[in-house]
Amino acid sequence: MPEKTGYDVLVLGGGVAGCVLATRLSEDPSRSVCLVEAGPDYGPDRAKWPAKALDARVLPRDDVWEKQSAPYRIRAKVVGGSSCVNGCWHTWGSASDFAEWAALGGAGWSADSLGQFRRIVAEKMRLRAIPASELSVWSSSSLAAAAELGYPEDADMSAPGVGPGYGCPPVNAIGDLRWNVAFAYLDEARSRPNLRILSGATVNRLVLADGRVTGAEVDLAGEQVTLTADTYLLSAGTYGSPSVLLRSGIGPAEHLAEVGIRTVVDLPGVGANLVDHSCLVLPLTPTAELNAALLAKEEAGDLYASQVAIKAATEFCDEGAWDLHLLPTAGAPLFGTLPRGRYEVGIAAFLMKPASRGRLRLRSADYGVGPDIDPALFTDPDGRDLAVGRRGLELAAELAASAPLKAWASPRDETRPQDASDEHLRSRAGTYWHPIGTCALGDVVDGDAKVQGVENLHVIDASILPTIPRSNTQLPTLAVAEMLAGRLANR
Repeated sequence: MPEKTGYDVLVLGGGVAGCVLATRLSEDPSRSVCLVEAGPDYGPDRAKWPAKALDARVLPRDDVWEKQSAPYRIRAKVVGGSSCVNGCWHTWGSASDFAEWAALGGAGWSADSLGQFRRIVAEKMRLRAIPASELSVWSSSSLAAAAELGYPEDADMSAPGVGPGYGCPPVNAIGDLRWNVAFAYLDEARSRPNLRILSGATVNRLVLADGRVTGAEVDLAGEQVTLTADTYLLSAGTYGSPSVLLRSGIGPAEHLAEVGIRTVVDLPGVGANLVDHSCLVLPLTPTAELNAALLAKEEAGDLYASQVAIKAATEFCDEGAWDLHLLPTAGAPLFGTLPRGRYEVGIAAFLMKPASRGRLRLRSADYGVGPDIDPALFTDPDGRDLAVGRRGLELAAELAASAPLKAWASPRDETRPQDASDEHLRSRAGTYWHPIGTCALGDVVDGDAKVQGVENLHVIDASILPTIPRSNTQLPTLAVAEMLAGRLANR
């Protein structure tokens, strides 16, 4: 049992948004804050962190919820959240993305407003450009290929952009040290006497009475503890936050009855509107020369599988924006292994504004049972996503056929993208690991991220983004967390 169970603010989830909230709200020494995280807290001493978690060149998969599951379900379980397991990229969306958010949440959600917080995040996360010396021959050739095909150069992909372009997204890394959100934010706050960090603590459910949360039931190292606060901030992520709400009786009444949970607030949007950047990959066979060059880069300690992004637009795209990320990749396989000196090479086409919508539901009222997640990739009734994905593969094939890249690799499958069946394309669907939307702004929460029908409960993480931005989601999620933390601090 923790020596204290009552606080001014409970932050439930120690991921990207949770670390920002705990840090910012504990700046006021008169406000007591408790940060609750199911995973481990490796602390400020870098020597106590697993080596892979510190390496910006790899995608570690140790501190995650379900190690043996479908790839789209991968989610971090560690203080620092997804910033400890992702690709460290920071990109920014189009003006129309933020206009969609502002229409639902007000001016604070606009491009101008969030842009101020984007700059704060860029400094805190120590974003840096990729120098030419770090590029593999595949990455440098990919840049040359994009230029040859007429894409304009995008010097800073973490800044507002207009239309298609190519470049190397900046990364949160100091050399090859992954500068995660725990380092960037939480370390400065750890010594504050008004901040408590409870790791290894899984949130079961919230207890509600008379339209307010009166406690959070938490499993702390096998001991059932109820924590209380004046304000509850749920930051358990796109899969975790709706799961906690549903277990608490907040969600669609019909579904809650199916799993034997009494409805406290009938809120149909909880768990709905799940969106991720869906993906199709053009696999390539590397030449012996490319394998040798990649091996030399790996032995020098400088091999990153993916360093280049190309923003591309299809005929389905809004004017002045982009609806694809093309990623030429060459490195160790994301899943499985290859013999030493052999590498996985391909060009991925990610849909940055998909129309398909999935959903999350509970399989059981037991918090130890993972949720039922259906990403519903490429299922929109009009078939728009398949059309964009097919066009993305065509653009990937054009890139692979360019002079700078065809010297290094060739397509493994001779089937033209335009000739592949819909079923074949759906069978190859992947994701960018950017799920959002299951507690959406304007549906589940208001512009201050307060949950409808509950006075002292807010959800602040990627789950509240109502539409998916044309970017990796870490930077906009951090900017939103900064913005909302400021509002809460000034209440």
